[in-house]
Amino acid sequence: MTRPRRSVVALGAGMFVYAVAVAHRSAFGVAGLTAADRFDVGATTLSLFVVVQVVTYAAMQLPVGTAVDRWGPRLVLTVGATMATAGQLGMVLAGDVLPALVARVLVGAGDATAFVTVVRLIPAWFSARRTPVLIQVTGSFGQLGQVASVLPFAWALHTHGWTVSFGALVAFGATAALAAWTGVRDRPDGVAAPPRSSLAGLGSVMRSPGTWLGFFTHNACSAGVIMFALMWGFPFLVEGQGFSEARAAGILAVCVVTQMTSGPLVGVLSSRMSDRRAQLVLGYCVVGLAGWLVLLVPTTPLPVWQVVVGVVAVSVGGTVGLIGLELAGHHAPPGYRGSATGIANTGGFVGALVAMFATGVVLDYRSSTPGLADYRVAMSSMLVMWAIGTLGIVLTWRRTRHRQV
Repeated sequence: MTRPRRSVVALGAGMFVYAVAVAHRSAFGVAGLTAADRFDVGATTLSLFVVVQVVTYAAMQLPVGTAVDRWGPRLVLTVGATMATAGQLGMVLAGDVLPALVARVLVGAGDATAFVTVVRLIPAWFSARRTPVLIQVTGSFGQLGQVASVLPFAWALHTHGWTVSFGALVAFGATAALAAWTGVRDRPDGVAAPPRSSLAGLGSVMRSPGTWLGFFTHNACSAGVIMFALMWGFPFLVEGQGFSEARAAGILAVCVVTQMTSGPLVGVLSSRMSDRRAQLVLGYCVVGLAGWLVLLVPTTPLPVWQVVVGVVAVSVGGTVGLIGLELAGHHAPPGYRGSATGIANTGGFVGALVAMFATGVVLDYRSSTPGLADYRVAMSSMLVMWAIGTLGIVLTWRRTRHRQV
């Protein structure tokens, strides 16, 4: 097989694994209300299902990045896909809260391996000039997994029930593990492996302001769409805005399509504005804030077009946040690109899990049958995360520029 063809196969297999991981991650976003009935739980406990998954995902990012630097993408992707599949099998079998939470831990751990590993794979097969665009294309392709969760999975869940719908995710997960092992190769034939990283060198990664610039970029831009898509967007639209479940699923699909279509454009802009990426990110932060204000400020239910405008503005953050991974990898010490990227990739998930759990607590405190006013107050926790992330970008950008001078 020629090198160009081999590179396409390797990246294509990795992208497929990532898309399936996104389906694993986001399926609970449309299963939340069903899960509340199945396990007989309130909003706080329900939020724990996603919070546990996201905490695991975030906690695994540095270990995953280190593992990729030491053992390569092929093995890490295969193990991760297998773990996520085991987690979804646990969801099929779980009849109580505790086993289901354990299953979500496995899903989060498996999901944690996917994107960081594929991002680490790209520079091994493609030139530096193409890397920003291919990272965004990978992110956009992965959103097909979310399309699968908000459309076919939602249909299967409400038509055929819990066991059949989650069983389908098990089958896709097994296919992804096979694709990772047979399709992914760590590097082209004849290219020497990079030096293995050591745990002793992780301190330089942690001290690099570029690592934290990447972290806060991902935090400020991506946390909102993660929180909306994974947990509270669907209940907000159904119980807060009064939409039907079908219409709510359609709006979540808009969220996905926005990320898919904006990714390549953001990749091109990032490549052409390589010296001004922080300015590009801060410009988006203003747009993201406007999107949240559109959704949360009005005191009466919104027309569909206005909800779509707000969701689109928030959703673009999912692709802009990936610039944080580029920034962290660019400033990483030699041999530690995966570790730096892993730390950066926790940013949005840390912000999202704090906002998700805070939203659940506030909803339970305010009402057992929450309405729009309750969701407006509870989901405003996302604005606090936005402010922290934006401030972090400004401070770490200054430190990064100072170090480069």
